[in-house]
Amino acid sequence: MFKAEKFIGKKACVLGAGKSGVQATKLLACRGFSVLISDEKKSAHLPALPANVRVETGGHTAGVFNCGFMVKSPGIFPRHPVLQEARKRKIPIFSELEIALAFMPKDICVLAVSGTNGKTTTTALLGEILKEHCAKHFPQRRTFVAGNIGAPVSAAAAEMKPGDFLVLEVSSYQLEDSTFFRPKVACLLNITPDHLDHHGSMQKYIAAKARLFKNQRSNDFAVLNGADQYCTQIAAQLKGRLTAFSAKPSHMLKTDVFFDGDEIIFSAGYHLRAPKLIGIHNVENAMAAALCALAVGVTPQTIQTAFNRFSPMEHRIEPFAQHAGVTYVNDSKATNLDSTLIALESFEKRPHIWLILGGRDKGASYEVLSNEIDARCKAVLTIGESMDKIAQELKAHVPLVRCTTLEKAVRHAAAHAQKGDVVLLSPACSSFDQFKDYEQRGRVFKKLVIGQLK
Repeated sequence: MFKAEKFIGKKACVLGAGKSGVQATKLLACRGFSVLISDEKKSAHLPALPANVRVETGGHTAGVFNCGFMVKSPGIFPRHPVLQEARKRKIPIFSELEIALAFMPKDICVLAVSGTNGKTTTTALLGEILKEHCAKHFPQRRTFVAGNIGAPVSAAAAEMKPGDFLVLEVSSYQLEDSTFFRPKVACLLNITPDHLDHHGSMQKYIAAKARLFKNQRSNDFAVLNGADQYCTQIAAQLKGRLTAFSAKPSHMLKTDVFFDGDEIIFSAGYHLRAPKLIGIHNVENAMAAALCALAVGVTPQTIQTAFNRFSPMEHRIEPFAQHAGVTYVNDSKATNLDSTLIALESFEKRPHIWLILGGRDKGASYEVLSNEIDARCKAVLTIGESMDKIAQELKAHVPLVRCTTLEKAVRHAAAHAQKGDVVLLSPACSSFDQFKDYEQRGRVFKKLVIGQLK
C-alpha cells in the first residue's frame, strides 16, 4: 500500500503522460514530491506543471530509475522493459488509482464498477443515484464520479471530505496494477474477450477483473452478473456479501433481482421501472446500479427518481438523428465484438440495419456476428484497417460495401437507406487507425450525418 510518509524525501517517477499520468503528477507535486513524468511519445502535449516536476518525452531515459517509487499509467503494457527493470531493482510500482486513494480521507465510501461492457453507463447511473441520495438526505455529503469514465481519480483527491461517495469506473488495466484496492461495493457486469493483446491471455484478463474483489472483507458488498460464466467462477472466491443480477433466466447463480419484461423486480419485494435506455443490457446495467446503491442504504424511491431522469450516454447506442424515416445511431463505444452483438440485439429482428463496421482489429473473428447480421442487417459498410478481414469472414452472410472511410460510409448509407431503416455505427474495433479515440470517431460520425442531411 502506498503510504506517503514512507516515501517522504524520495523522488517519484510517473510513466505515461496521458490524463491519469498528468493528474497523478500534479497530485504528488502538490504534496511536496519531486516528480519526473516520462512519456515515449515525442508529441506529448502537457499542461503547465508545478516547478518540482521534470518532463521527458520521446522515450524513457535511465533517469526514470532514479526514484523512490514509480506510478504506472494504465495503458502501459505490464511487460514493458522499463517496468521489468524497475522490478529487478525492487522499485515499488503503484497505480494512479492507489496513489489517489492514499491522499483521500479514510472514511469515504468507494463503489467500483468494472466489466467488459456497460461499465460507463452503470457508473454514470450509480453516480446519479447517489447524488440524488445526498441531495435528499445528506446535503453535507457529495458524490464524485471518476476513473475510466473521464476524470482520473487523482483529480478528485483534493476535494473529497470524510463521508463523501466516490464512484469509480475501473478497467482491467487499472485493476492489474492495483495491489491494495478495496472498494466498499464492487460490481462486475460481465467478462468477454477483450484487451487480450495487453493482458496476454483470457486467463490473465479474467484474473485482472477478479482483483476488484481481492481485498474485500465480510462487511463489504460484491455485485455480480449471475448469468455470466466468468463472473460465477469468481463468485466462489468472494469474501464480501454477494448479490447477483440477470435480466435473463440463469441457472448459474441465484439472483436477487429479475426483469419481467416491464419492471425490475427485487427479491426484497419492491419493483422499479428501468431507465429509458435501448436494449436488455441496459436493464442489467440498471439492476447492477440499483443493487450497488441499495448496499449503501439508498431507498428504492430515490433510485426510481434517478432512473426517471437518466438520459442515454453519448456514443453508446445513441439515437441522435432521424430523417425521412431513417434513424441514425451512434455506438462508437462498441470497440469489441460483444458490444456490437449487444447493439444489434437491441433492434428488431428484421433486415433494416446498415451497419458500419471496422477500424483497428483486436484479433477475434467477426464470424460471431454472422447470425445477428443475417437476421437484422441489409448491408455491412466496412471502414479502416480491418476491412479485408471483415470481408473474408462475413462475405457469405450479407452484402458488403468497402467504404474505407467513415465519410464514404455515411454517404452510402444516406443514399440507400429507406423509411424504417437504421444506420448504425457499431464498429467492433478500436478507433486508433483513423481517429484519436472512440469519442472523436462518434463525434465525427454525428457531424457527417448532420451535414449529409442538411
